[in-house]
Amino acid sequence: MRLRVVWVGKTKDERLRSLAGEYLKRLSRFTRCEVSEVAAAKSSGEREGIEEEGKRILSGLRANTFAVLLDVEGREWSSTALAAEIERWQLAGRKEVAFIIGGHNGVSREVAERADARWSLSRLTLTHEMVRVLLAEQLYRAYTIIHGLPYQK
Repeated sequence: MRLRVVWVGKTKDERLRSLAGEYLKRLSRFTRCEVSEVAAAKSSGEREGIEEEGKRILSGLRANTFAVLLDVEGREWSSTALAAEIERWQLAGRKEVAFIIGGHNGVSREVAERADARWSLSRLTLTHEMVRVLLAEQLYRAYTIIHGLPYQK
């Protein structure tokens, strides 16, 4: 099963970009994982920007991709629950699972409707750059759990 991480905009903070990259590199030991950076909207209006970004997000998803939207209103999973979900997706024969992180104004209705699952990392408000690091770390942690390996910090 291939993982795809889709996020809007670039990670500007070098330290966070480096940390996310480190966890994605570690994750590559277990599975193929691609990052798709979608350009942030240049529209002046919030609604127009969300729609513009939504079209870009959706254009990068294959029809059979299982889409997981990171959403504050989503279900919270523990690390072991995430590992169990990943195993369930693998057993179901999923070819690709995409984790979507929207822009700072959220995602379009079309992106929300396209999501097969919604996952909340936390009820706290987190920067989008920080979410990228947390997502990469939790995916890596889930695979160490699946493979029964001690977590390497």
